Amino acid sequence: MRCIIIDDEPLALELLEDFISKISFLELIASCSNGFEATSVLQEHQVDLIFTDIEMPNFSGIDILKSIDQKPLFIFTTAYSHYAIEGFNLNAVDYLVKPIPFHRFLQAATRANDLFKLKKEKITIPEPTKKSSHFIFVKSEYENLKINLEDIKYIESLKDYIKIYTDKPKPILTLSSLKSFEEKLGNSDFIRVHKSYIVSLNHIYSVQRNRVIIDDKWIPIGLNYKDDFLKRIEGA
Repeated sequence: MRCIIIDDEPLALELLEDFISKISFLELIASCSNGFEATSVLQEHQVDLIFTDIEMPNFSGIDILKSIDQKPLFIFTTAYSHYAIEGFNLNAVDYLVKPIPFHRFLQAATRANDLFKLKKEKITIPEPTKKSSHFIFVKSEYENLKINLEDIKYIESLKDYIKIYTDKPKPILTLSSLKSFEEKLGNSDFIRVHKSYIVSLNHIYSVQRNRVIIDDKWIPIGLNYKDDFLKRIEGA
């Protein structure tokens, strides 16, 4: 991933340059000490990821991002934690508070790389298909359970397993990938909103910024699924 750093503190620039040099999938294009330098770089180079401080003279990190039409992925690096909510409302990949340990930087960079790969693969939500059955069977522990589709609220991915949440207190755990289960549902009442979540449109209580509310559960809406999800609910 081609990235740039924006920070008015020389020591912070030096530290992030060192971190980036240790991560094989990151390629540093430029280190910028202010927003004006960064704007110039962004006009001349294709950038996939921005690491930016927030509080800087004249041109804050938030101002920089708001001025970009086609935003790359970005991670905030700042000494001030009170900007976190605004940062995530801008769809930041992560929010790193200084002093930044390497393991947190690596975690944030890896998350950005995963999102970048998803964007390159041009992931789209499959068109809903009609299914005559109103129920499915899933294997859980030592039995095959029948689940009425209308009872499913949402499904969560846990690596090789998924958890199916219904009206019952305990979710159903079954060995499956989220993708294969999505195909099994084949139902227009369900939609994928995140790499780890499928939700039932019938059970959504509300949509707030970048999350779906079902009962007391806040489910994130992933960047790569947001547009298709909003089209579905606006057309409902």
